[in-house]
Amino acid sequence: MPKVKTNSSAKKRFKVTGTGEITFQKAFKRHILTKKTKKRKRVLNKKGKVGPANKDFVMRLLRLK
Repeated sequence: MPKVKTNSSAKKRFKVTGTGEITFQKAFKRHILTKKTKKRKRVLNKKGKVGPANKDFVMRLLRLK
């Protein structure tokens, strides 16, 4: 039997925490930062959490389910 592979793009983008939540890096924090407010950049620094609607799909991509 061949091995079941994890989705390569998903394993680079998502990380599972110790409590089982799936986190990801928020978008729009790479470049053109001068026009964005300090508050907006500070909020984008925080990790995002995958919502319940998409959690099953992301877990399937990561082969956790």
